[in-house]
Amino acid sequence: MEYLCPVCNGISECIIYCDECGNEMKNGGRIQDYYDDYSPYLNYNDTDIIDGEPYGICQHIYICPACGRDKTVNIRKVHI
Repeated sequence: MEYLCPVCNGISECIIYCDECGNEMKNGGRIQDYYDDYSPYLNYNDTDIIDGEPYGICQHIYICPACGRDKTVNIRKVHI
């Protein structure tokens, strides 16, 4: 048994609205994938250590296509 992010694994969707303009924001993926050029290719367990959040949290960045504002959202991992 392990903990997985339901958003990363397509189990569920997280709909977030922009605080600035109210439009639906688009999921830009895990925030850890933006650290450097190779981050998206690293093991999730390795990048989870450096994000500063508890083990059961996966941080995603949501971006508003209308105004360009971005927001970090903590997604709780589920036990599978």
